Amino acid sequence: MKAGTSAGLTRRTALTLLASAAAAPRMAFAAGVPSGFPKSQMTLVAPFTAGGPIDVLARLLAQEYQARSGVAAIVENKTGGAGNIGIDYVRKATPDGTTLLVIPAGNLTINPTLMPDMRMDVLRDFAPVALLASAPNVFVASKMLGVTSIKELIDKAKTAKLTYGSPGVGSQLHLAMELFKEKTGANLTHVPYRGSSQALTDLLGGHIDVLATNLPAVLGNINEKTVVPLAMTTAARSAQAPEVPTLAEAGVEGIDVTSWYGMLAPKAVPAGTIEALFAATKDVLEQPEMKDKLQAQGLAVSIEPPQTLAARIERETAQWADIIRKRSITMQ
Repeated sequence: MKAGTSAGLTRRTALTLLASAAAAPRMAFAAGVPSGFPKSQMTLVAPFTAGGPIDVLARLLAQEYQARSGVAAIVENKTGGAGNIGIDYVRKATPDGTTLLVIPAGNLTINPTLMPDMRMDVLRDFAPVALLASAPNVFVASKMLGVTSIKELIDKAKTAKLTYGSPGVGSQLHLAMELFKEKTGANLTHVPYRGSSQALTDLLGGHIDVLATNLPAVLGNINEKTVVPLAMTTAARSAQAPEVPTLAEAGVEGIDVTSWYGMLAPKAVPAGTIEALFAATKDVLEQPEMKDKLQAQGLAVSIEPPQTLAARIERETAQWADIIRKRSITMQ
């Protein structure tokens, strides 16, 4: 599962973003360094390769933590095992707040069910720190399919053999489409890819009919009218593509799927340290220049405190476990 590469960042744009951030002047935290903030070197673990949204978020935060607090902060890309190597590294780290995990939603809310050998319970093994950012998702169709709305797609799926692509088996977007099929009865066959790039190429060529993907990955195609946007999977329309309705507006209720990215710490980190980390992170992410940098990469700052993030993880884990069971989804 390529959960960490879903927002469409290229390595070049990521490096440009990080270079500009490193060169920018910094200010101290608004209320000074929060009491309880780590006083020794911090390591932000990104369990995917450099250049993706997880790596960019981790590096931007590490740069700001160090510049504002004076405490050294580094990023380690501990890759492998669909993110599980980095996850396990943080789980076993000393619980003092100096080792943190930056991670996408699917690794927290899908993989524990889809990969039972992980033997991981997120809320038992980790302390949520903050929801950091999110990217909207969208269903788009090939122009060759001849549909322009969700209703037309559902109707066509009753009489034709249709296919849809996703970034991979067990990805959040795969499950979002399976949830859509569960609610509508639409019959579309899944064609999994390793990320969205090749899937988009095949959609443009008419080799698949529909693609479930992050909006940033196809926004240019939507604007150029080379694909047909059908619906956002989120509760609200996106400011980047305000003409695209939500699934609810298209008549399909009960689906609200956003690609999001969070920060966790080892479970036994003291509550005061978690509070300090959240306060510092919130201060960094609320700066207009940080919002602009992430927006340019298709990410929106979406801050949630530890308790709210914990509730989100619990709620979405239950939702995806239900879909995995009903649709008999397994890793291939």
